[in-house]
Amino acid sequence: MDHSGLSLFPPQLLCLYTLDIKFMIKLLSFFLLTFLSMTSMAQSTMNIVPLPQTIEMKAGTFMLDKNFSIQYALENPELKRLDIFLRGQLKNRFGIKVSNKKNHTPALIFTIDEKLTRLGNEGYTLIIAPDQIKITAPNSKGIFYGIQSFLQCIPFQSNQKSLAIPCTFIEDQPRFGWRGMMLDVVRHFFTVEDVKNFLDIMSTYKMNVFHWHLVDDQGWRLQINKYPKLTSVGAWRMETPGAVYYAKNDSLTGTPKRYGGFYTQQQARDIVQYAADRNIMVIPEIEMPGHSQAALAAYPQFSCENIPQEVASSASDFAKLYSNYCPSNDSTFIFLQDVLNEVMNIFPSPYIHIGGDEVDKRDWKKHAKDQALIKEKNLKDENGLQSYFIHRIADYLKAHGKNIIGWDETLDGGLSPDALVQSWRGTSGGIAAAKQKHGAIMSPANPLYFNRYQGDPKTEPFAAKFTINTLKKVYQYEPVPVELDSAQTKYIIGVEGAVWVEFIKTYPQVQYMLLPRILALAEVTWSAKKDRQWDGFLKRLPYQFKLFAKEKWNFDEKNTTFEDVK
Repeated sequence: MDHSGLSLFPPQLLCLYTLDIKFMIKLLSFFLLTFLSMTSMAQSTMNIVPLPQTIEMKAGTFMLDKNFSIQYALENPELKRLDIFLRGQLKNRFGIKVSNKKNHTPALIFTIDEKLTRLGNEGYTLIIAPDQIKITAPNSKGIFYGIQSFLQCIPFQSNQKSLAIPCTFIEDQPRFGWRGMMLDVVRHFFTVEDVKNFLDIMSTYKMNVFHWHLVDDQGWRLQINKYPKLTSVGAWRMETPGAVYYAKNDSLTGTPKRYGGFYTQQQARDIVQYAADRNIMVIPEIEMPGHSQAALAAYPQFSCENIPQEVASSASDFAKLYSNYCPSNDSTFIFLQDVLNEVMNIFPSPYIHIGGDEVDKRDWKKHAKDQALIKEKNLKDENGLQSYFIHRIADYLKAHGKNIIGWDETLDGGLSPDALVQSWRGTSGGIAAAKQKHGAIMSPANPLYFNRYQGDPKTEPFAAKFTINTLKKVYQYEPVPVELDSAQTKYIIGVEGAVWVEFIKTYPQVQYMLLPRILALAEVTWSAKKDRQWDGFLKRLPYQFKLFAKEKWNFDEKNTTFEDVK
C-alpha cells in the first residue's frame, strides 16, 4: 500500500500541488533573502563609530554606483576640498569612481546652513533618501563629520559596482570639543607618512586634536633654524642593541649605533596642513623645564651644571644626568623664546604644550643662583621656582597670542590663569584644575595610555606593565569626575589618549596599540553618555575590522573581549 497520501489526488491536481510547493519555497526564499539583506543593510548603518546622537532607519535604499555625483556651492573652497576628500575615500575604500557631472542624480549634496546653531560648531545632519543624500551643517567641520558617518553607512560587498545603502536620518554633534590623541615621536622616530596615517585613523573616528610630543630627553625632533645643533646633535643618540627602556644592563656587548631623526619645518607645516584638512588641530609639545636632556646635550650652557652630556638613551642612568633648564640664567629664557618664536611660526594653534612634568629638581636645590632666585622672588621652594619658570614662559606666549598647556605637575606652586591642565596621574589634577577654573583635559594613564597592555601579557607584544588598559576599560571611562559640581564640570573641556613609544619601535606596532582602543575613546568623547552601551559597541566592531583590513591597519580581534581579572 502507498502510504504517501499523494495517490489520493488526481494526477492533474498532484502536478499543481507540486508546482505550488515549489513556488511557495521560492517565494519564501525570496522574502527570507530580502529580509536578511535589509537586516544586513540596516545593520551597516548602525555600524557607525562613534555612535551618533540621533539615528533613525527609514524605508528604502540609495543605490551608490558610478553615476553618483557630489554637489555644493561652487564658490566655497572648503566644500571643494571635502569633495576631493570624499572622492578619494570612495575610490580607495569601495572602488566607486564619482561622476564629474553637475546637477546629476543620484547625488550627495553638501549644504552649509549657518542657522543650525543648535548643532554647535561640529554638528551635522545626514539624510539618506532613495533619490539623494544630503549633509547639512553650520560649517565645513560638520560637513566633514557627516562625510565620515556616511562612509561608515556604506556596506562592504563583493560586488562593488553598485552598493545599496539603507535610508537613514542622522542628527549628530559631539559631547566634548577636545577629542585628542598624543603620539610620542621621541623615544622612537616615525616618518611623515606614518604621522599622516595616525591622523587618518584619528579623523575616521572624529578625533580633532593631535598632541605631538616632539621633545624629550631622548631626542629633539623639530628643526630650529637659529639653533641648528638641536637637530644635528639633539636629534641623535647612541643605542646599544638589546637595550630596553628602564632596564639598565651593563652586560650588553653589542656595538652602539646612532639612532634618531627629525622633521624639517617644511615637513611639520605639511603635517599641520594635512591635519587641518581633516579638522585636526596640531598641538606641539616642547618640554620644559625638565625632560630637556637632548636640548642640553646640544647647548649645555642652558643647564645649571653646564657640563657636556650625551643625548639620553634607553639604557641611560638618569641618576647621573641633569636634564633641567636653569631658571636663574636669563640666557635660558632668551634661548627658549627664540625656539618658541619658530614653533609659533609653524603651528597656528592657540596652544603650545610645554610639558612641565617629572621635573627632577635636585640640581636646582644645590645651585646657588637658583637658591638665591627663590629668596629674591620670595618663593616657597623649588616648586615655586618651577611655577616662576612656567609663568615666565606663559607670559611670553600670552604676549604672542598663545596659551600654554601643561601636565598636571604644573599646578604645583600655582599656574597662570589661562593655562590648560592635562591630568595624567589619575583624575586628581583635572579635579584640582577645574576647581581653580582652569580648563582640564582628562588623560589618566589608567586607562587612557595606549602604550600599556590591552590584552593578556602572556601573548601580547612587550608593553608598559603598570596597568592593563583593556578595550572595555577605555570604553567605560567617564571623563567628568563626580567630585565636581555642575558649575565646575564646564572646565572639563575634553579627553585625550596617549601613545608613548619606549617599547614601540615600529609604526605598525603603533597601529596595533591604537586599534581598536581609539574607537572606544572616540565614543567616550563624542557620543552621549546615556547612549553608550558596551554590548552595542561590540556589535558595531566587525564592520570596523573590515575597514581596518581594507586599509591594511595592524590590529588583533582577540583584544576586543579580553578583560583584566584584577
